[in-house]
Amino acid sequence: MAGSINKVILLGRLGADPEVRVSQEGNKIARFSIATSETWKDKNTNEKKDRTEWHKIVIFSPGLSEIAEKYLKKGSLIYIEGQLRNRKYTDQTGMEKNISEVVLQGYNTTLTMVDNRNNSDINELSSPSLDNSTVDKNVTSDFDSIDVEDEVPF
Repeated sequence: MAGSINKVILLGRLGADPEVRVSQEGNKIARFSIATSETWKDKNTNEKKDRTEWHKIVIFSPGLSEIAEKYLKKGSLIYIEGQLRNRKYTDQTGMEKNISEVVLQGYNTTLTMVDNRNNSDINELSSPSLDNSTVDKNVTSDFDSIDVEDEVPF
């Protein structure tokens, strides 16, 4: 095989506020878990069923770690793209354990906040608007005075 791809795409909700630590080099590292859920109807019993999977996320990118620290809260809906990494570690009892994490590091990663959950009142939120009444309605007249033949560079 000429190449391979290691890419994880998830859309889910945070299970808790991100935990941010500072590395020995002074870089912020954010860790959190997100839940993805699926629902279906059992064909035999006609009963609605659901399943939730938890995914551990680690952000090494300094800019994304800052965003996670400032804006992500428990319950936030986020979209992420990262890489799957497996590692071994020894727990406090001395047992070796394996863990899989989605890592956001470098240029090939994405963190998008899908919803706008915060503690303020939802009525206080507003979006920018453009007042078209102040815009000159006769835009074509500005282009009529330009001689196209003089402006062509070749």
